[in-house]
Amino acid sequence: LAAPSPTTAVPYMSVKCIDIRKNHHKTKWLMPWGPNHCEKLKDFDEAVSRQIEANDIVFAVHIPLPSKEMSPWFQFMLFIMQLDIAFKMDNDLKENAEITLDVSLAYRDDMFDDWEEIAHAMEIRKLKCTFGSPKTLESEGRHYDCDFLPFMEIGSVAHKYYLINIRLPVNERKGINVGIGEIKDIRLVGIHQNGGFTKVWFAMKTFLTPSILIIMVWYWRRITLMTRAPVLLEKVIFALGISMTFINIPVEWFSIGFDWTWMLLFGDIRQGIFYAMLLSFWIIFCGEHMMDQNERNRLSGYWKQVGPIAVGSFCLFIFDMCERGVQLKNPFYSIWTTEVGTELAMAFIIVAGICLCLYFLFLCFMVFQVFRNISGKQSSLPAMSKARRLHYEGLIFRFKFLMLITLACAAMTVIFFIVSQVTEGHWKWGDMTIQVNSAFFTGIYGMWNLYVFALMFLYAPSHKNYGEDQSNGDLGVNSGEELQLTTTITHVDGPTEVYKLARKEAQE
Repeated sequence: LAAPSPTTAVPYMSVKCIDIRKNHHKTKWLMPWGPNHCEKLKDFDEAVSRQIEANDIVFAVHIPLPSKEMSPWFQFMLFIMQLDIAFKMDNDLKENAEITLDVSLAYRDDMFDDWEEIAHAMEIRKLKCTFGSPKTLESEGRHYDCDFLPFMEIGSVAHKYYLINIRLPVNERKGINVGIGEIKDIRLVGIHQNGGFTKVWFAMKTFLTPSILIIMVWYWRRITLMTRAPVLLEKVIFALGISMTFINIPVEWFSIGFDWTWMLLFGDIRQGIFYAMLLSFWIIFCGEHMMDQNERNRLSGYWKQVGPIAVGSFCLFIFDMCERGVQLKNPFYSIWTTEVGTELAMAFIIVAGICLCLYFLFLCFMVFQVFRNISGKQSSLPAMSKARRLHYEGLIFRFKFLMLITLACAAMTVIFFIVSQVTEGHWKWGDMTIQVNSAFFTGIYGMWNLYVFALMFLYAPSHKNYGEDQSNGDLGVNSGEELQLTTTITHVDGPTEVYKLARKEAQE
């Protein structure tokens, strides 16, 4: 209701500027419009008639469009390039053609300041183009259908104005930019986060951080009041709370005042830690409720399940460092530009997707086993005393409810992960478009927080201390079923108030 869509895409058309050094430009930066704009070319036919060489032409793009300015609230900028290439019999596009780009990026915060360089690079991009018509004289002038090319990504928008200058240097002897067809125009699509969405996102983080912190302090205090050491499940729930707090802490507020280009990478790392912790928690949570399992309350008993999660997370971290880590130095770098890089990136994403689906199936199998075990226990409930039966029914209901919520959260998390990967990749590897709105992002994020909050609330041990005489009886030390169902109750930290009342009734 409150936030606009998460991102906006703005199309830019580059302006062809003439850069002949004998005219001695005051600056090496060429502006497409404004008071100090460059000398422009309408098209390449004009360049041929004026005997202007390809090396003297610069494609200039000013960001944003005239009479607008960028804002730190936009958080990041991602640029995609599209080339308009016309067919000519004497200048055909070669198979597996590569285009070499000499690109520079500059910024300024005032329309009358000088441009300051941010980055400069020589980048190679593979052209993937198809031509729908037969390559005959009649088809001359028709355009190829070319894929989008990844161009640039910056992790912060700290300045008001940006300028991109692109050159296509030609060197026939070295074969640079030869056989790339007749390039008519260069178009860019700029994608940035919406300021309104950023404000809603920041507000959520600022509100949720103290909420989770307060419940964490309360939860850990409850555990320290116990006369025993914390069990594995309690430690894992607390670790999950820490990873949720790590995501929640709104360090993004600093990105409004500081030029922190590493925020995207930092956000990915935070999310990765939480994902890994959440997936590990679900496995341990189910495992600890398996009645027939001997290796309980020890992390070493779960190495087969937790190991692959750690390996998968590490692989995704390495992939992220290869892409976003390198972009901190060179914003024009993309792992998708080379054959090997594309195959590696696709392999990482496909393997991660397959692992997630297999993990989800394995989790469903574990949940099914736990439910089957509990159903077995339920069949022996009628033989128990009324108090004990009530107590078990309460425990079983609570556990089943939590398991169903867990499965729903797991399914939503898997869907969110796959959809966000496809959306991010849609500009990089195809024309599959998925419209993801703000409610999806904020909804999933809110769901995680509520889930962690509910876990700590439901699994905090009771603070009430009962005497030995009360806690023996029905709920004696030998009650293995009780231990196996709750994993947190021992003979002195045992029954709830409801049980106490029910027991009195049974005795009467």
